[in-house]
Amino acid sequence: MGLIARVVEEAGIPTLTMTSALDITQAVKPPRAVFVNFPLGHQTGKPDDPELQRAIIRDALGAFESINAPGTIVKLPYVWDSTDHGWEERDYRPGFMPRQPGREEAERIEAERRARFASS
Repeated sequence: MGLIARVVEEAGIPTLTMTSALDITQAVKPPRAVFVNFPLGHQTGKPDDPELQRAIIRDALGAFESINAPGTIVKLPYVWDSTDHGWEERDYRPGFMPRQPGREEAERIEAERRARFASS
């Protein structure tokens, strides 16, 4: 997303990248970003927690207004689980990703998906 943000910014449209992968974001150097130390895919908060989600979005938009230097990454203060700080070691160890379907299963799933949309 950071690479896309740079191209969009070159077209004159301000961007803000929300990330939970600090090392990748630092390497890509988007024009401006906020970092939330949450599991990948959860930059805007935990599922079924709209209050937290709104707070993160509010803070991200606030950072959008206050960032003046290109490449700035604001680290938001949110904690995924205040009673368990080991989620990173557990979630990012080898084998943490869900099982990927084999070719035949993936083709069956795709055929079912297409059939559902074709009948709509």
